[in-house]
Amino acid sequence: MTDSTRHSADYLLQISRKLFAAAGAPDDIASTVAEILVNANLAGHDSHGVQFVPMYLDRIEDGHLDCKAYPEIVRESANTMHVDGHSCFGHVMSRSAMEWAIERARKSAVCCVTFQNTTHIGRVGEYAEQAAKAGCITVITLGGASAAGSQVVPFGGARGALGTNPIAVGIPTGDDAPFVIDFATSVVAGGKILVALSKGLDVPEGVMVDGQGNPSTNPEEFRKGGYLLPFGAHKGYALSLFFSLMGGLAGEFNAELTSMSGLFMQVYDVDAFTPLDGYQRNVRAVLDAMKSIPPAPGFDEVLVPGDFEHRSRQQRLAEGIEVPAETFRKIEAWADKLNVSLTQEH
Repeated sequence: MTDSTRHSADYLLQISRKLFAAAGAPDDIASTVAEILVNANLAGHDSHGVQFVPMYLDRIEDGHLDCKAYPEIVRESANTMHVDGHSCFGHVMSRSAMEWAIERARKSAVCCVTFQNTTHIGRVGEYAEQAAKAGCITVITLGGASAAGSQVVPFGGARGALGTNPIAVGIPTGDDAPFVIDFATSVVAGGKILVALSKGLDVPEGVMVDGQGNPSTNPEEFRKGGYLLPFGAHKGYALSLFFSLMGGLAGEFNAELTSMSGLFMQVYDVDAFTPLDGYQRNVRAVLDAMKSIPPAPGFDEVLVPGDFEHRSRQQRLAEGIEVPAETFRKIEAWADKLNVSLTQEH
């Protein structure tokens, strides 16, 4: 295992914000992206945390990400919105779209959102938590399917044709641990392979294959052209393909590549269906009932979705966040390039 360094969330937030600002992002954009990245680390999902800071800076430099741009609603109805991301930070686009969708759902009960000109949006569960904390239920899908190739093999296939195609669900509980589902339809998210690479670790069996379709536990094979596997065999594959087709509601289809993809958000205002306070109490009661089930041999307790993130946040706020040495070296290299001090300001 490679070395790592431990830093406070405040420090990682500060240096990430300074680096994005130095690259040209307005202060509000730099702050939003830094906050969402560090939130992912605090939630225990390092695959979507500050390890992406150097990659985003690379994309700003090569022109694939416009760090000064803001999203815009370009088409709308009482219950729908179509948002143009203008190749801005996907985090800014997604947080803004969720804010707009929550506001629209409070007026019309439900709001659905499609997108164009998007970039990487980070941890999808971030936006599910945003909706849940606002008293709304949300379902967010992000999918891509292409005959030209991608990261994940379809069930029974010899090469990749799907993205990791995640789903996130948020349901309010009236407390600081909302019910949140957030997982890729591949066995693991691609970012977790990058984490394994940065730490010098193998991945478990059944996660990936090499470029020839042979089972592998070496994450270096993924970098060389390997693929991830869908979770649950044919069931995960079916869901992954479904999310790709839902993304196609944005109306974008590449006939040459036989490609359909996109981000899709659905937001429901709980109060439009049943009183929010009572619903939240009932949700918490059901979740607590699940947690009261005696644990099976080999388990310490029964958990519910959202517990892991809530506990991780409490622990990491107190103890700090470990960052792989390789990741921090890349951050230091960008700091030198942008003439940014990594000394913590008080």
